[in-house]
Amino acid sequence: MKVIGDYYRDGYAHLRGLVSRPVAHEFLAQLRESLADSALPLRTFMRTGMMLKRPAIEVYAHQYKPMLAFLWGLTPTMNELTKKELLPTYSYFRVYREGDLCWVHSDRFACEHSLSLTLAYSDNKPWSFEIGRDRLTQVRPVETSFQDDAFNAVEMDVGDAILYQGVTYRHGRVQPNPNKWSAHIFLHWVDSAGPYRGEAFDKKVTPGPVEFEVI
Repeated sequence: MKVIGDYYRDGYAHLRGLVSRPVAHEFLAQLRESLADSALPLRTFMRTGMMLKRPAIEVYAHQYKPMLAFLWGLTPTMNELTKKELLPTYSYFRVYREGDLCWVHSDRFACEHSLSLTLAYSDNKPWSFEIGRDRLTQVRPVETSFQDDAFNAVEMDVGDAILYQGVTYRHGRVQPNPNKWSAHIFLHWVDSAGPYRGEAFDKKVTPGPVEFEVI
């Protein structure tokens, strides 16, 4: 993995080759197989969102548990990159179609430290991730562009990720997806000593000790 940029100066860093192409391919293949085994049509997994131009396929970690392995397994790496002790919050998978956009937005508190990881492009055409250069000083609505705000565009290859501060920097994909489809996984963490600690584990923290009755 090669880290490009200064995470705390710029609000993001480009992680070249966070995962290898074979790992990205196999994760995507097994997720697709799991969806096929569910006997549900793909349209079942279509979701709408304020930041989406049109519905997209979305699968959350509670629907596909191996996604938690990515989220929890990458936590030590995220600790090292952010210089924080982080706790995982949630993750999800999305497929964008040709011409899709992701409007400019900031994220909820569970996305204090985030990764957008590219798993595949159907036509091998890189699609840029865009992020504003200025830290937010107030909440702003979802917008179709960055308006007059300066932003950086990062060209993403398969296996690349953007590590970004989703709560405090606006981001999106304002250029149409050039591929028939592209697949991405989004993973989120919070600082264990920070103001959003209550978002850890998607607020599904088990109270008290875990017990086993061993016979």
